[in-house]
Amino acid sequence: MKNLKILAVALLMLFGLSQMNAQAFEGNGDKKLQAGFSAFGNGIGLQGTFDYGIHQYFSLGAGAEFYFHGDNGKNKPKNANFYVFGRANAHLGSLLNMPSEMDLYPGIDLGLLGNDFGFGGHLGFRYFFTNNMGAYIEVGNRGSLGLTFNF
Repeated sequence: MKNLKILAVALLMLFGLSQMNAQAFEGNGDKKLQAGFSAFGNGIGLQGTFDYGIHQYFSLGAGAEFYFHGDNGKNKPKNANFYVFGRANAHLGSLLNMPSEMDLYPGIDLGLLGNDFGFGGHLGFRYFFTNNMGAYIEVGNRGSLGLTFNF
């Protein structure tokens, strides 16, 4: 009987979360903060980004990555343990008729990788569990995953 009560409470909580009207991208004026783990590309480390909606389908932003273990191969600058960049994303969620809590976004970034320039591209996906918090994943020439916050 106790297990049945726990199951019922868990199902009600999941139903409640699924009924929230979370918005993955709201267009002009939308603000997203992301914090996560950078898994591959320039190295293993932490990533933080901020995106600001400038149009119904586009956002501009900035970000930084700090690498604990850098990939200092022949194509990477020496001592490249950080990447500070600007970024632009095209948000396709509403164009693809995805649920409002989901967003698919290709994007590009340009910045400083150590003492050199860095350029990259990514394909990202966000899913919001509540109005203010969700998860994201980005893959491309670098990859990251973590939490995203609505402001």
